[in-house]
Amino acid sequence: MDKKPYDNKTVTFGYGVETTAGTKPAAFTELSRINAIGGITLENQTIDSSALTDLVTQTIAGRADTPGNISVTVNLTPETKTEWATLISTYKALTDSKQMWFQTIIPGFTDSFFFIAQPPQDIPQPEMNQNELLTVEFSLTIVEYKGMDSKVAFS
Repeated sequence: MDKKPYDNKTVTFGYGVETTAGTKPAAFTELSRINAIGGITLENQTIDSSALTDLVTQTIAGRADTPGNISVTVNLTPETKTEWATLISTYKALTDSKQMWFQTIIPGFTDSFFFIAQPPQDIPQPEMNQNELLTVEFSLTIVEYKGMDSKVAFS
């Protein structure tokens, strides 16, 4: 059986910070042990375009709306705790209207998904159960969805 170009590769996720405000970062840092990445849906708001003579409301599509937050579930280890503590402190140190971008690379695609977001202020406490992997869910507040664009290799 022939191997497909995406065999034996994995989805990767990471962040980068703008060196110039409003410009996609040229470097991204990969985050490890990601267990799940939430989706970003785009739902058009509706604008009432009815005239006074219309008996039924007429609508047109307005701007797209995201869910507001995206969750990233991480296998919590001493190493991933350090990675996310670094991410959070890097975000807190941003100045001059610079923002933090996130990138998801999917095997087989030449483009990646990008969005700008704000991480939480601290590492949240994970839920703990018997005989389960210790994971923590980071809620990232979506500032702007960028969509697909040329991927940037992780450093």
